[in-house]
Order: sequence, then structure tokens, then C-alpha cells
Amino acid sequence: MVRSVVALAAGLLFGFGLLLSGMYDPAKVFGFLDLAGAWDPSLAFVMGGAIAVAFPAFLIAGRRGRDLSGDVIELPDNRKIDAPLALGALIFGAGWGLTGVCPGPGLLDLGFLSPGAAIYVIAVIVGMFAYRLLGVRLRSVLALAQDA
Repeated sequence: MVRSVVALAAGLLFGFGLLLSGMYDPAKVFGFLDLAGAWDPSLAFVMGGAIAVAFPAFLIAGRRGRDLSGDVIELPDNRKIDAPLALGALIFGAGWGLTGVCPGPGLLDLGFLSPGAAIYVIAVIVGMFAYRLLGVRLRSVLALAQDA
């Protein structure tokens, strides 16, 4: 129960932050990505603020080894940048750049009954299922490509 309440509170805080900063609006993201035009640095400040809050929290959580609900925290120990990670980052970045939306704001926009957000969220879900279906095959192909 505690875990659900903490997750709900964190999600509401995240959504409120997106609303307050205007980051649910793809035009804000496009303004940030438009380096040659009317560049809008506000996204950089939002990211910087998020890092400033998250960094000490991650340090404390790493030392404690448990989250606020008492569950053990399992942080990934793999620090290797490999082909699957690079490909995933490329796909995510291309989608973000083309749509101006990432998953959090996409779900928030869905709450505004935006048809574009519905298409975006459906595409994300299809992509997740496609990865589950093709992931094993894709990982083996990428591993072979890395070894070559």
C-alpha cells in the first residue's frame, strides 16, 4: 500500500511539473531543438532542475540500499554502452525529435484527449510489444554485428 501511495504521489508530482513547465507541449520541445531558429532554453532548465533534485536522491538511495517503502533498490551494474543501448537511444531520440513528445508528456497529453497523443501512446505500446516479440532475435543480430 505504501509503495502505491508513493508511486501515485511521484506520478502526480511529475505530471504537475510537466504542466507547470509547459513540457507537455510539443512546441516547447521543438523550440528547444531548433538551435538555428528561435531557440527556447527552458527545457534545459527543466532538465537541470530535475538533475539537481534527482542526483542527491540517488546518492542517498544508493547508500541506504532501500527505497522509502523499505524495498531493496536494485540499480543496474552494467555500465557498458553497447549496440542495443545505442540503437534504443537512437530510436527514442528520433521519435522525440520527430514528435516533440516523450512518454511522460505523451501520457499527460492523452489526459487532454489529444488525438495526436493517442496515436503516440498506441505507437509506444506497439513498439514495446514489437521489441518483446523481436527482441531476442534483434539482440543476437546486434551481438553478431558487434563481434564482427
